[in-house]
Amino acid sequence: MRFIHDSYRGRKLKLLVGHFENVRRSVSIGNLLFVIWCLGFASACRTPTERMEGYEIHGIDVSHYQKEIDWEMVMSQDIDFVYIKASEGQEMKDKRFTENWKALGQQEVRRGAYHFFRPTINARKQAENYTNFVKLKKGDLPPALDVEVVDGASPEKLREGVQIWLTTVEKAYGIRPIIYTNQDFYHDHLHGYFDEYPLWIARYNKRKSPALKGKRKWTFWQYGNRGRLDGIEGNVDFNVFHGDSLALVRFCNDEIPMSE
Repeated sequence: MRFIHDSYRGRKLKLLVGHFENVRRSVSIGNLLFVIWCLGFASACRTPTERMEGYEIHGIDVSHYQKEIDWEMVMSQDIDFVYIKASEGQEMKDKRFTENWKALGQQEVRRGAYHFFRPTINARKQAENYTNFVKLKKGDLPPALDVEVVDGASPEKLREGVQIWLTTVEKAYGIRPIIYTNQDFYHDHLHGYFDEYPLWIARYNKRKSPALKGKRKWTFWQYGNRGRLDGIEGNVDFNVFHGDSLALVRFCNDEIPMSE
């Protein structure tokens, strides 16, 4: 009987070894597939963003990360609008905003300024940081609020702060601001709120425009962040406007006198 028992244990051991070998192979194949996916994703992220076809109005957004910009050269490449980072939080001001804002004022282009929102910082003071710094003129793009981080704030605190900023800035300029965010952040935190405000949506997929819950419409679409233009060192975000040149004029509220 000992032989029979040992044989059984031997067969069982072989089965266990075979099972673990299959698991090892499965894990190895899974790891390999994951590595291949990561390499493909990284390669896609390094691929330069090509200009979107099928839209009449094209634009970019910049901050100090683009360093010194040759705006005359940039404007020779059919750019219709530019948003510039102006401020962030309660005190931060973009160090290149003033020179970029002034330079664009001398070009035939629509310019706008955006604020990067920090949900845990006093929203009214954030709005004042923006309004005390940005002097809009007739024909400029509406103020834009960049909402893409939570910083540990609750959804209610996030939305309360966003509303305070939007209301304060609209009162200061007499023009309704626009909300910038990415598609996932919109669905997770902003869907069902702020429906009266235009949306500027980031979705890096040239084949699929933003598809928002509730069939909300977007005004601007940031479709890539690796655009290249003569006159700008490195990458720049590429955007399109959902409309023609006349619609852009209306959107900029040319007839509303802005604060000098």
